[in-house]
Amino acid sequence: MLKCRAVWKKLAPLARESSTLCRQSVRRAGLNNGRPVRVQVAGMSSGPLGEGGENKLYFLLVAAAGLGGVAYAYKVVKDDQRAYLERMSRSHRTATQKVAVPSKPHADSTSASQKILSHAPYLLIGGGTASFAAARSIRARDPGARVLIVTDEPDLPYMRPPLSKELWFSDDPSVTETLRFKQWNGKERSIYFQPLSFYIHPEELNSAENGGVAVLTGKKVIHMDVRGNKVKLDDDTEISYDKCLIATGGVPRNIQAIERAGEEVTKRTTLFRKIEDFKSLEKVSRNIKSITIIGGGFLGSELACALGRRSTESGLEVIQMFPEKGNMGKVLPEYLSNWTTDKVKKEGVKIISEALVKSVSYRDDKLEIQLKDGRLVKTDHIVAAVGLEPNVDLAKSAGLEVDSDFGGFRVNAELQARSNIWVAGDAACFYDIRLGRRRVEHHDHAVVSGRLAGENMTGASKPYWHQSMFWSDLGPDVGYEAIGIVDSSLPTVGVFAKATAKDTPKAATEQSGTGIRSESETEDTAISPVASSAPAPTVAEQKDNYGKGVIFYLRDKVVVGIILWNVFNRMPVARKIIKDGEEHADLNEVAKLFNIHDD
Repeated sequence: MLKCRAVWKKLAPLARESSTLCRQSVRRAGLNNGRPVRVQVAGMSSGPLGEGGENKLYFLLVAAAGLGGVAYAYKVVKDDQRAYLERMSRSHRTATQKVAVPSKPHADSTSASQKILSHAPYLLIGGGTASFAAARSIRARDPGARVLIVTDEPDLPYMRPPLSKELWFSDDPSVTETLRFKQWNGKERSIYFQPLSFYIHPEELNSAENGGVAVLTGKKVIHMDVRGNKVKLDDDTEISYDKCLIATGGVPRNIQAIERAGEEVTKRTTLFRKIEDFKSLEKVSRNIKSITIIGGGFLGSELACALGRRSTESGLEVIQMFPEKGNMGKVLPEYLSNWTTDKVKKEGVKIISEALVKSVSYRDDKLEIQLKDGRLVKTDHIVAAVGLEPNVDLAKSAGLEVDSDFGGFRVNAELQARSNIWVAGDAACFYDIRLGRRRVEHHDHAVVSGRLAGENMTGASKPYWHQSMFWSDLGPDVGYEAIGIVDSSLPTVGVFAKATAKDTPKAATEQSGTGIRSESETEDTAISPVASSAPAPTVAEQKDNYGKGVIFYLRDKVVVGIILWNVFNRMPVARKIIKDGEEHADLNEVAKLFNIHDD
């Protein structure tokens, strides 16, 4: 054993030298078209030789262009090369199926085949926000935890909100490649939660001394054996687990008229959800004359405003149509929905309200959208933004219950579906101890539920009580944050005040120093909010002036939802009001807690 350690000690300098030589060789050969080339050193396992944890030393250099991803391996073995290779061959034969290494967190990344062991103590199905939040939570409570994320996307975990928000307002012509953007506060960041260096390779997961998080990209879990505690991937690989999280998110809904219209229509339609959808739509929008967004919710309205900016720059016609009377009509009270619609129009968007699609066809190089009331809309491209369908494909094989009312996997207040299976994010239909059974499709809920599931996977046994928030920005000047149940069919009370220059998303993030607002909000709580001493404005002063305000949503006279309209950094106050669940005689007095009447 001592002799082996001495050999490895001598090989370490060779490792560093070899890495340098590899880089120099690539530069001299002119590989990769001058772009940076990553030289990856696969770490040694911590197990002693001869006990199933053979130490390995090798270098993998991937030339992503010019040679089409050809991999060069440089192995250094002193004195006993033949024995070493035989030992490695035996080790590889006992390893499990080939799977993909995590892709680089930028465009056009490719996956090389590697091998991992067949067991993951913590298995997270889905590579979105909920999975990443759970992984971070698991590692925080169990620092040596070994976490494997399996995702059918080619990318590392990333945040989705910028796909319909900040990325569209970037002045960088290469934003579709860099996926970096400036937040409203001026700071730049990547869409990815963490760089590639944060993760370990899947094949090292069970040998890394301190554990870690590995991501298996481009692989889909197609079957769950709940009794056997294992899953099957689409390449027939089987992975067993101790504890499992299902965070499969959702898939964009389509419109039946588009689905039955044929190939010429479907290939000119975008169902917006992933990085590739952003890249594709960004490119399309620069090469056509007209684009129509079907849907008046958060996503549809955000994309309409973002693309509306192009209308002034390139003459792009942007049309938004929806069945409601105004933008976000299912969420906002009618007067505020109408006001918001006027704001969207000022962004260069042509609004077609109360629009029900009857059929879609392709004629004379144009898409023709026939509405049920006889109106005909001609356009070059369609974006269908009509909501998500929770991805519950695994329910049948796993024997898990799907909620008939809300959709999604039905779980308890601890987000648990079985004794060792949890569900988080869009796919979870959970029991909220304050508001009852719910399913939520927002970034911050993915953060909150993912974190809670991760804690409970490590034994915390905490119920869901921390209300997640969601937000939407219609450009840098109009934004809102919401919490709880916000449904326009509920009775509402709105209290508004005149807005100032500081009452915009841009100004708020400049002041708070954060751009993704939920990253700061979800950690805050309000204990003793201090009410403003300023008097509430009269009704006449509020008329048609919705610059900023608070909208309370009521159920049985109790506040169950709150929207903060151009009011920022007050979400902990709203959270406490909903948590308390009390009746309020005068909501004007409650509105003072948000200091909306302060200049």
